[in-house]
Amino acid sequence: METFILHGIQVILLLGMAGLLLLMTWHLYRHRINPFKRFATGFWIGLITDLLDTMGIGSFATTTTFYKMTHLVDDDRKIPGTMNAIHAIPVLLQAFCFITVVKVEASTLIPMAIASFIGALVGPLLTKNWNTSTIQRILGSLLILAAIFIVYRLIFNPGSDNSTAIHGLSGIWLVIGILYNFIIGILMTLGLGNYAPELIFFSLMGLSPAIAMPVMMLDAAMIMTASATQFIREKRVAWEGSAGMILGGIIGVLIAVRFLTSLNLNVLKQFVVLIVLFTGGMMIRASFKSTD
Repeated sequence: METFILHGIQVILLLGMAGLLLLMTWHLYRHRINPFKRFATGFWIGLITDLLDTMGIGSFATTTTFYKMTHLVDDDRKIPGTMNAIHAIPVLLQAFCFITVVKVEASTLIPMAIASFIGALVGPLLTKNWNTSTIQRILGSLLILAAIFIVYRLIFNPGSDNSTAIHGLSGIWLVIGILYNFIIGILMTLGLGNYAPELIFFSLMGLSPAIAMPVMMLDAAMIMTASATQFIREKRVAWEGSAGMILGGIIGVLIAVRFLTSLNLNVLKQFVVLIVLFTGGMMIRASFKSTD
């Protein structure tokens, strides 16, 4: 039953990729748009940004920077829609790949991803009066403290967890995980990523941090598929270089998946610490910039 459910999710992800591709193709044909203009520029942007996204760095900040550098998107108002639409297929591929290569229980994957998705839906109503810079400082500081705790465990108590034997949460820990992901989904509406918090959560639970990858990416795939469809229909996507970006993004995802799944558990945990420290530092830095 477990395998059947996971395969069902993979089929849905494949259908999502095919549906988005068909929608894009129909839109481009109907409006006589050539997505192959500046193919090479789009290709290297997609390759780099989706490779980094799969490794936990994120893609939106880097994509925005490259758009500014190359003038691939001249209208800043179209940048959010373009990023969501063009990165959607690579993100769906990320979810598909990690569900395939990372063993995770469906009873953990599905409820936690849905909780984060619901949190992202209700987030705009709850966070409209929140102080984003304060949240960034608090979450960034907590991430750094959690990373230090993981380093302590790696140095003084290595191999003490059961992460190779357990592939999901159960009982009260699953309830905590669902509530945690609901909160993370809410924070996503403030522009805070969910990858580093997910990595920290599963690491502190004594599970392999690799389990965070399918959970986080399934959630991102659901959100981006819905938003990409809306952005395309509202004509809020700049299509120049898009074919190159999608192809480059797919290749970047496959390279990153190969790299991450070849790491042993201790090296993966060290990699997690670096990602979390980087993310926490960037959050704190951004919080002070937003108050300047």
